[in-house]
Amino acid sequence: MSGAGAPRTTPVDCHDLRVAVVAASWHEPVMAGLVAGAQRALADHQVEAPVVVRVPGAFELPVVVAALAAQQYDAVVALGVVIRGGTPHFDFVCHAATDGLTRVALDHLIPVGFGLLTCDTEQQALDRAGLEGSVQDKGYEATAAALLTAQTLRRVKRGYEQ
Repeated sequence: MSGAGAPRTTPVDCHDLRVAVVAASWHEPVMAGLVAGAQRALADHQVEAPVVVRVPGAFELPVVVAALAAQQYDAVVALGVVIRGGTPHFDFVCHAATDGLTRVALDHLIPVGFGLLTCDTEQQALDRAGLEGSVQDKGYEATAAALLTAQTLRRVKRGYEQ
């Protein structure tokens, strides 16, 4: 696991952004860490009253993210985990979720924080979940990236008038 090269960012004031988090339910210990990381990032960036929605699994993330994007949210964060098994199911779910989330971002022109862990083992997922002893906090990172991108999109839409 690398983690090397990650940008250093400082939280910015995002109190005026409407933000939603959509989190899958599979692998509850990992998901608890990802959601907690997202909530820390939202608090650090001063997001007021974010919406948190749970879905059954990673495959369901894109459709709910799309529904929220259509409701004029400034950013939506997708959190989930898929752990490789002995069948091609892993590949199908990972591709479908990734392609669907990308489509939502481009179709709605909003940032979709990509907090979908695609891991070979449960330990890899735990290492990235932001739990005590984890080496990475992907819930925080995906949320911060979505918030910073939402701020950038606002500046772009205003023609950089700031």
